[in-house]
Amino acid sequence: MSQDQLGPVDLDAVPVLEHRGCLKINEAADSLVGVRVLVLGSGAREHAICLAFAADPAVTALVCAPGNAGTAAVAEQRGVDPLDGDAVVALAQDVAADLVVVGPEAPLVAGVADAVRAAGIACFGPSGAAAQLEGSKAFAKDVMAAAGVPTAAARVCTTPAEVAAALDEFGAPYVVKDDGLAAGKGVVVTSDRDAALAHAAGCGRVVVEEYLDGPEVSLFCVTDGAAVLPLVPAQDFKRVGDGDSGPNTGGMGAYAPLDWLPAGFVDDIVATVAQPTIDEMRRRGTPFTGLLYIGLAVTSRGPRVVEFNARFGDPETQVVLALLETPLSQLLGWSAGIAPQPTLAWRAGAAVTVVRAAAGYPGTPRSGDVITGAEQDGVIHAGTRRRDDGAIVSAGGRVLSITATGPTLAAARDNAYALAATVDLPGGHQRADIARRAVEGAITV
Repeated sequence: MSQDQLGPVDLDAVPVLEHRGCLKINEAADSLVGVRVLVLGSGAREHAICLAFAADPAVTALVCAPGNAGTAAVAEQRGVDPLDGDAVVALAQDVAADLVVVGPEAPLVAGVADAVRAAGIACFGPSGAAAQLEGSKAFAKDVMAAAGVPTAAARVCTTPAEVAAALDEFGAPYVVKDDGLAAGKGVVVTSDRDAALAHAAGCGRVVVEEYLDGPEVSLFCVTDGAAVLPLVPAQDFKRVGDGDSGPNTGGMGAYAPLDWLPAGFVDDIVATVAQPTIDEMRRRGTPFTGLLYIGLAVTSRGPRVVEFNARFGDPETQVVLALLETPLSQLLGWSAGIAPQPTLAWRAGAAVTVVRAAAGYPGTPRSGDVITGAEQDGVIHAGTRRRDDGAIVSAGGRVLSITATGPTLAAARDNAYALAATVDLPGGHQRADIARRAVEGAITV
């Protein structure tokens, strides 16, 4: 059911199947109403999630902690340490949250979702044990092997000698991944063997992989621990510069959908990757609920998994949620066990987001620059804060995700760059080629 179909709801007039505080389920519509939501995080992903909840007629209260200057426009802001499970639980209880949505990966790996659920509050996001699918690349490889998931051949290395041997085994281009969390910047892909060795030396335990050719795809799969609901696939841009040049970043832009994918691609990935992984996690006694992010390379030998993440990806979330018509509370509530499984509906057209980064990013970013044009529709905030004088200033590396939709990918791209031209961040930079090759029909598989 679309948001327009759902419409405003009189909470006192609906039949009630289940009640948790003020949370109710509309028996006639088979959907949640009266939902109080706490979103944990402060990035563009969380602003995009908050925007979706703010447009959701079932959501009656929305809190974001700690949030940013953008989330403050649509949600109550509260201060909290996202890694402190006890503090998050106390905040959730204080705001009478029916659903807590953990945005970033670090709190998930730290077990914050476990603490929230232990307090009897529904939570979207995996347990700390299940979040090791992102927290340890070696663990993820082990799960993939057990589940029969197609992925790159890899070696887990803890010494310089092991790294050197693995680099020689796989050859250039060399792929070296920090085993732990690295905010999207723990991966080096290079033809320079010395650079690969140096990256490994700075990481400790690493995973060295064979290089996977072909275009990459990000596929989000929401799950309740058993069933899997795939969202529309997207493509992000990890390198800082045009033409995929320069170092890796957390992501410099994204677009959706991917019209160049073959028919049946998503169903095939659910059958060969997502469902076997969810089944294997359940078999291990660590069921995975929340969102399984599947990063794929569509190689000459078929799709191969590049990585798993345990949460919504950023910047892909900005374009995927821009196209999602199903109310977000119904989708995430189903995963968290408080709503029936929804049928997903999508808006026609396409979405593009262009990341505006601060001077110095992906190195040490400059902060405190005054941003103009940041309060327009479609300007999604990440590293921003509002000064006491009311000015919005930069406060992070990736500062804004400038997002637009359109009836076609070309139109969405034009709209995104037109909007970006009205936003000023002194010293800021962005890529000029987000979605360009897809619009030109240059991507083939």
